[in-house]
Amino acid sequence: MKVLMLNGSPRPKGNTALALKEMESVFIQEGIDVETVQVGNLQLSGCMACGVCNQTGNCVLDDIVNEIAPKLEACDGLVLGSPVYYASANGTIIALLDRLFHSTKFSKAMKVGASVVIARRGGCSAAFDQLNKYFTISGMPVASSQYWNSVHGNRPGEALEDAEGLQTMRVLARNMSFLMKSIALGKARYGMPEPEPRQSTNFVR
Repeated sequence: MKVLMLNGSPRPKGNTALALKEMESVFIQEGIDVETVQVGNLQLSGCMACGVCNQTGNCVLDDIVNEIAPKLEACDGLVLGSPVYYASANGTIIALLDRLFHSTKFSKAMKVGASVVIARRGGCSAAFDQLNKYFTISGMPVASSQYWNSVHGNRPGEALEDAEGLQTMRVLARNMSFLMKSIALGKARYGMPEPEPRQSTNFVR
């Protein structure tokens, strides 16, 4: 089994990385492979709504989004990590996710998702909800922990002082591991839920 983690912080060794590392240690104990991709320090454009990906299955802006796409298709779980800016996730990871989720036409159903947010003090819940929406529009079960998935820290390394936050990360990783393994067993025994033909309704008359 494999988990893909996207670090949306512009600081590759910052507090977001520490939170993700706490999860990674548990995944390794659970026998799950982990790949972390640093994305928050990249210069990425947002979606241009050009529609080319509807024909090609790839984003017309040929950058790391298209490199991550096959990793997303192959993984069993996806972890999104981001610092909190003005009660929102980092704009770079949002630009990436908009393009990644829209341009990839493969099913993401039953891949387990988890979002992790890091803040000095406030805004965690809003950023947490924002990231979870990518999962819930894609048929992806969302892993939970003992508290909302947040860690507090401002100065470099300060996240290590948030004992409750780090415990929340470990519990989250264990719960996510259990969900991925349980879904794999369910697929083997029962198969996937029967999909319905997509109904798209535009509320413009």
